[in-house]
Amino acid sequence: MNTLYTAVATATHGRDGRAVVQDGALDLQLAMPKALGGSGKGNNPEQLFAAGYAACFASALGITGRQAGVDLSKVSVTGEVSIGKEGEGLALAVVLRISLPGSVDRETGQKLVDEAHQVCPYSNAIRGNVPVELVVE
Repeated sequence: MNTLYTAVATATHGRDGRAVVQDGALDLQLAMPKALGGSGKGNNPEQLFAAGYAACFASALGITGRQAGVDLSKVSVTGEVSIGKEGEGLALAVVLRISLPGSVDRETGQKLVDEAHQVCPYSNAIRGNVPVELVVE
């Protein structure tokens, strides 16, 4: 891989601690979600993953749209990251809900979403390890 950028973040005290990026632009209190018995008074890794994946996928859609000559500047991607038991451990599952501008027909939109799934670094990183459902709305 020819590295273009490296993000650096440090987390302390796990799910009930803090996460800080190297340049200080992000400094979050972390907390276990209420659904998992925590206080819910902070963000959790699943929320951060959902936000990052949604943003990355929206950017990948911008790339595939530009290549196809389709304006996807008004696309919206909502990431849903679930955590659950699998065997003796825990696992993740992802749903990406993609809202395309009204000017994009369904067939073209689905084609661009499928192409973005091949381009997106998050999709490539978890392919074969985490189930991802793409829902075009």
